[in-house]
Amino acid sequence: MLIKKMLVIVLTCQANFLFAQARPNIIYIMADDLGYADLSCYGRKDYQTPNLDKLAAQGIKFANAYAGAPVCTPTRASFMTGRYPARIPVGLREPLDWSTRDSSVGLTPDYTSLPTLLKKAGYQTYLVGKWHLGFSLQYSPLKNGFDEFFGYHGGGIDYISHTNPNGKNDLFENDEPIIKEGYMTDLLRDKAIEIIRRSHDKPFFLSLMFNAPHWPWQAPGDKVYPPGNDNWKAGGSATTYAAIVKSMDDAVGKIMKVLDEEKLSANTVVIFTSDNGGERFSYMGELTGNKMALWEGGIKEPAFIRWPGKIPAHTATDQAAITMDWTATILSLAKAKADPAFPLDGVDLMPVCLGKKKSFSRTFYWRVFQRSRQKAIREGNWKYLKDEKGEYLFDVSNDPGEKKDLKEKQKQVFERLKQKYSEWEKTVLEPVALK
Repeated sequence: MLIKKMLVIVLTCQANFLFAQARPNIIYIMADDLGYADLSCYGRKDYQTPNLDKLAAQGIKFANAYAGAPVCTPTRASFMTGRYPARIPVGLREPLDWSTRDSSVGLTPDYTSLPTLLKKAGYQTYLVGKWHLGFSLQYSPLKNGFDEFFGYHGGGIDYISHTNPNGKNDLFENDEPIIKEGYMTDLLRDKAIEIIRRSHDKPFFLSLMFNAPHWPWQAPGDKVYPPGNDNWKAGGSATTYAAIVKSMDDAVGKIMKVLDEEKLSANTVVIFTSDNGGERFSYMGELTGNKMALWEGGIKEPAFIRWPGKIPAHTATDQAAITMDWTATILSLAKAKADPAFPLDGVDLMPVCLGKKKSFSRTFYWRVFQRSRQKAIREGNWKYLKDEKGEYLFDVSNDPGEKKDLKEKQKQVFERLKQKYSEWEKTVLEPVALK
């Protein structure tokens, strides 16, 4: 009887191990403030990003990928929960600022997170890089489903000194502040490589959130920026910006090389996106607007996904996608279930990526309130936009630069989208004004 029980235990363990192995490792890489055309494979001409270009060519490249918001905190809230940022209190901060006002706000376990669901499904979960969903340790990544955290809590970090604009150290290993020398992008790269090289008895989820190319404008070897939020935004140059992006590109190349060396590439899905549109030195191609705006330049972003042997290489799609879709896609890959109390706003994109489903129409909603007042909805190829100067209707498939306002020619579409947006806004939280 004892032998029989032991045999059952062994077989069960083997079955669980095989099930775990059947599910891929997942690496989600998010750049910070990378504009739609800031990679050479999306149109940048004055510098090259060969490693990210190669990664995009090895899988499927999205031409119509959007951020959940035109600024980092709400987009990150949408990724971590798979829901519109306006459904979550921290998602109403645009963004969380280094202030007493925002010190008591953050993501909590009250809103089931992606890493929590993955951990429940048997994944090891790691966050390397930017958090920006709460400054206090009660809102730390470890409280929201991550097994390990190496990175920083704020919206940006000095690449050299690893301090915030107030001059305080913001580099953490789990919940402990640490001092470590090195260029920030390189430190994040090295930690990601260290995690990948470990012996894993479970599939792993690695969320690699680069600070690049967010200000302060520091290339490798530059000096520490003087404290102060305004100081951090000042200065810079196109040359410095190129060096910041190229450093991130080099880091991704080395990480991909390690996946090959560890023979993990075939069973690892790699997703790359940005968190919103670009800033001063970004290139948005023909798009209008940039970060903080709901014009295409503020919300459209580069995005691609690689899974060797599964997703055909050298493919592209016009499928419209948004941040929450990556959450739903990751859960599907992991065979993890969403929390019924918090239904996802995103959809699984793998059928499109695998070539099993054609592109299909989507409807997306955006709202910004604190530093500007804008609203937008994209339904199929139509986009309704309201900003501080007026209301517009664009056919973004034929007019991605949003130059031809069609609200007079397409009055029924214009009114229908306005009404549809109004109905959606009733389902989310009230905005929070800056005080």
